[in-house]
Amino acid sequence: MAARGHVQDPNDRRLRPIYDYLDNGNNKMAIQQADKLLKKHKDLHCAKVLKAIGLQRTGKQDEAYALAQEVAALEPTDDNSLQALTILYREMHRPELVTKLYEAAVKKVPNSEEYHSHLFMAYARVGEYKKMQQAGMALYKIVPKNPYYFWSVMSLIMQSISAQDENLSKTMFLPLAERMVEKMVKEDKIEAEAEVELYYMILERLEKYKEALDVVRGKLGEKLTSELQSRENKCMAMYKKLHRWPECNALARRLLLKNSDDWQFYITYFDSVFQLIDESWTPPAEEEHSLEGEVHCSIEQAVSFIEERITEESKSSRPLRGPYLAKLELIRRLRHRGCNDEYKLGDPEELMFQYFKKFGDKPCCFTDLKVFVDLLPPSQYPKFIRQLLDVIPLAAAAENEVALPGDIKALQQHLCVVQLSRLLGIYHAMEKKQKLAVVRELMLRYRHGLEFGKSCLKTELQFSDYYCLLAVHLLLDLWLEGEEAAVWQCLTLLEEGLSHSPSNAQFKLLLIRIYCRLGAFEPVSELYSSLDAKHIQHDTIGYLLTRYAGSLGHYAAASQSCNFALRFFHSNQKDTSEYIIQAYKYGAFEKIPEFIAFRNRLNSSLHFAQVRTERMLLDLLLEANITTSLEESIKSMSLSPEEDDIPWKDLRDNRDLTVLFSWDPKDRDISEEHRKLSLEEETLWLRIRSLTLRLVSALPTLGHTIQPKNSEKTAENGVSSKIDTIRALLQQLEAAVDSGKKFLEQKIQYPVLGPPPTRMAGFFSNGSCQCQTSLFYLVSDIYELDTNGLDSAEIQERIGNSFKSLVERLTDLFNKCKGDLIEVRDGTLKTHPNLLENLVFFVETISIALWVSSYCDSVLRPFKSNLQKKKKKKKESSVAMPPVFTHFLDYVTELQTLTSNVIDHIKGLEIILTALKLEELSLKDTLLLQEEKKFTKTVQGKVQSSYHHSVQEIGELLKKRLDTIKKLKI
Repeated sequence: MAARGHVQDPNDRRLRPIYDYLDNGNNKMAIQQADKLLKKHKDLHCAKVLKAIGLQRTGKQDEAYALAQEVAALEPTDDNSLQALTILYREMHRPELVTKLYEAAVKKVPNSEEYHSHLFMAYARVGEYKKMQQAGMALYKIVPKNPYYFWSVMSLIMQSISAQDENLSKTMFLPLAERMVEKMVKEDKIEAEAEVELYYMILERLEKYKEALDVVRGKLGEKLTSELQSRENKCMAMYKKLHRWPECNALARRLLLKNSDDWQFYITYFDSVFQLIDESWTPPAEEEHSLEGEVHCSIEQAVSFIEERITEESKSSRPLRGPYLAKLELIRRLRHRGCNDEYKLGDPEELMFQYFKKFGDKPCCFTDLKVFVDLLPPSQYPKFIRQLLDVIPLAAAAENEVALPGDIKALQQHLCVVQLSRLLGIYHAMEKKQKLAVVRELMLRYRHGLEFGKSCLKTELQFSDYYCLLAVHLLLDLWLEGEEAAVWQCLTLLEEGLSHSPSNAQFKLLLIRIYCRLGAFEPVSELYSSLDAKHIQHDTIGYLLTRYAGSLGHYAAASQSCNFALRFFHSNQKDTSEYIIQAYKYGAFEKIPEFIAFRNRLNSSLHFAQVRTERMLLDLLLEANITTSLEESIKSMSLSPEEDDIPWKDLRDNRDLTVLFSWDPKDRDISEEHRKLSLEEETLWLRIRSLTLRLVSALPTLGHTIQPKNSEKTAENGVSSKIDTIRALLQQLEAAVDSGKKFLEQKIQYPVLGPPPTRMAGFFSNGSCQCQTSLFYLVSDIYELDTNGLDSAEIQERIGNSFKSLVERLTDLFNKCKGDLIEVRDGTLKTHPNLLENLVFFVETISIALWVSSYCDSVLRPFKSNLQKKKKKKKESSVAMPPVFTHFLDYVTELQTLTSNVIDHIKGLEIILTALKLEELSLKDTLLLQEEKKFTKTVQGKVQSSYHHSVQEIGELLKKRLDTIKKLKI
């Protein structure tokens, strides 16, 4: 607890045991100790708050809140109570209550610097920028320190950023902030670098670039010292904004003379040279070229300058890559402009060859050359690769024909060539036999390379890991071409690689993708957990896990993975507030808008919206059996069918789709078009899922009306408006489904390691979509029956037909779930993950059918009891029962039979999966070596176990549904 060290309170000794219990997580003892203390000292407010913290942490939120409010109402001013209440409110996620607390404290102790600064930070947590500005100035008046003054200035900038009206931002908030800083400048009160940074930020936002440049170049600019070249970078940015290309060029040139390996300055240098050429700029005859010195404004000067940098580099004790890459970059730009001057710089092939000779043993050599391979004509690719291979010192081993490297340096060079071969499409052009031969060679090189990494720690990667990864990529090509055995070989090699290099994230990511493609989710949870994803990665790579979690029947794991992701998103709000407060404290003002933008980006994350929606659907699926429990679940989630809390217009796709290494040529790699299409597909699927969730959440709102026909009261009690909501949502769902079908007509194929497709195609093709939509239309018909009574034969007939068609559709969906999940064909395993996905859709659809049937039951039950009462009054032996009762009972019976059949089918699948002896299988291909057999057995065992676990969980859930269906008897 933070409070103890600050104020020497007389009661500190008494409170210490409670603090210790809370710090150690012993909340019950903390509560008991607080109670003991309060018996003796009733007015010890802090003890009450500490007790409230204990109650909050033991799940008694209401009691904790009541106790806290009791203390807060007394408006305490002792530091212990205030600090403890701040901690409590933070744990309650109620930061707005902290502001009220310190507002009261400041009124009572108006000259307290500490309370005023706490009030400012409390406003910062809730983003009350106007109040922050006022609190900052109030603080400055009490204690005239510069930081407090500039807190107020920064709060004005935040008001300008958050203002809806950009005009208001530029005419009121920013000019006021500028005047406030200018006042300090005139009075010569600027003390710190952060204050100059703030002034620069204001001028930049006001687009006063010349004034900003003057600040940086002037006396105030001398304070910009914390970052390397901070002053120069700011000048460069302003020169670009002002299109002052001579200064831009001269400054870049000057900085490259200091450090010829800084790539950003080469880019600026080239940009400015070509801008000056396009503007036909000529240097003045007698005056200085520019404020920053000499300017280069011709291709000849640029060529000469780069050559000079290379000559200088040759004298350097440390080899620098920048000048050599700059030469290739200049050739690329000249070629792009259609200039014929590139010959002056040399042949790109020869330059790349020389670069390889110099830097080929560095892992970065491949990524450096990757950018420039398009300078080579495709006809030269094989020759270029042979040329590179010829300079690698490889010694032929006696027992085989493969020439192997003798040291790590040669291994790195060879790896670079292999990666380039893949990038240039040489492997893609090979026949199947050639590809298999290359895989064998790569794995031989991989195992040989392990010799060099014997002393590596477990957390370090093996030098030859890339050989294994490249072999897997080749096998994935074969799998896509229809070679089923190749995918098992992929998993075998990756598991082998992971055993030697347990920290290799690429092995784990590839295993995750391939296991998921095969429908095996069980090994994926552990693999993802071992990646130890940090912070933002839960958003950028979390989709690899959450996309498949629920869809493969691992409900418990799915719930866990969704919780894990949501915990990060929910903590983002609280964490970002803390970052902002730290930025104010340490004067890192330029970071504050970045933190706000970061928070907004996460709040608008596509992945966040998906996980939230899927998690709620999953919870309803696992917990809600009938309408009453459905109602409770929906209440606990605070779900409202009328409210759509997904920011559709601002949705951000934060997925990292290039997290898996790829050496594919551009035409086979993930393109910008793939990204756009994937985002469109994900958004359409999210819309369908969100509308499904909202429709389900609307079901409990349709209670039995018990109102006479055509009663005006039905509109008053809100039920008719609820059915209008359902009908409106149904229309939106139909529109979303139509859009989804149109999208799928494009038959888009993403690269194998590109974005995973959504479940939308399966949802339409297996009939789940039609079933679920029909069920929601049935709700509308039942509501009509409820309001119009049993007089309408037409409505009853419509409902009866709906029941029949629903059973037919559900049976058809079940038929698409039939088949073996794993089959052995010619000694090779073939999996059918689509059958698992269909089974999961069946469970979801039957659950919706059950919730709708439960609503139907609640409507028909009162009608039946009324008829029975009439029958007793009239003392007739038989009153004709309306056909809707028979239709419903037949429907429930058929639903029960169908669910029983599916459970029997699942039991059959379990028996088959248990009986399947996979270890006796061997891959048809002769690729399988002795040392690989144990990994093959492991892989097949994992897939088999995962499938078994999936069908078990699906079976258990269906048994619960069957028990509930049996209770649906009117």
